Amino acid sequence: MIVLLSNLGLASLMVAVTVLIHFWGLLLLTRAVGGGGLRLRAHENHFRGALVILMGVFGIFALHTGEIWTYAMLYHGLGETDSFEQALYFSTTTFSSLGLGDVVLSPRWRLISAIEAANGVILFAWSTAFLLTLTRQLKLLEHDWFERRS
Repeated sequence: MIVLLSNLGLASLMVAVTVLIHFWGLLLLTRAVGGGGLRLRAHENHFRGALVILMGVFGIFALHTGEIWTYAMLYHGLGETDSFEQALYFSTTTFSSLGLGDVVLSPRWRLISAIEAANGVILFAWSTAFLLTLTRQLKLLEHDWFERRS
């Protein structure tokens, strides 16, 4: 019972940390791309619109990288992996819900990795919603983008 409570407590803490990283990161990204987006008229300048979207994509990639590294530091700190590289590899495959199974945690801490996978799915979905909203607001990828203007 103590092992279960330890897993749930630590996993809950990690979910809270990664959700806060994501929240504050998306808030900063919104401000960063919002400044460009307010001055940007996507129908007049597709290049600038594309840069704003790319900034959003790379920003989200950086957020997910930080969240994955946070879990990797936990796994390595718990002594669950032989090296940090192994912890990072395990965390990346787990966070993305790929879960290859070539690296596994001991039974003592494996519940954390299951919760990391669920956490990753939710944060990826949140990122997708952010990017769809950004793209929609810029109206950059609408069908008339591919039509020639006379």
